[in-house]
Amino acid sequence: MPTISVAEAKAGFSNLVDEAANGEFVTITRHGKPAAVIVSVEAAEAAQKALKMPRANFGDFLLTFPGGIEPERTPAKMRDSDF
Repeated sequence: MPTISVAEAKAGFSNLVDEAANGEFVTITRHGKPAAVIVSVEAAEAAQKALKMPRANFGDFLLTFPGGIEPERTPAKMRDSDF
């Protein structure tokens, strides 16, 4: 993945688009830190699709556990605490 500065990107933008269209990820930096990535349309669509996929929450995950364990509650009263 090539990394270039914003100034270099401005000078050779059409080359960057060609690289991205060929499947290359091009990282653009600002003040030495990554600021953006140029990718192909296919890569961008795949990323958008992955971000839209619903994700199960932790509670739903626990409900899929096949163990069938019923937790036992202790009949003892809660202890006193000084707050």
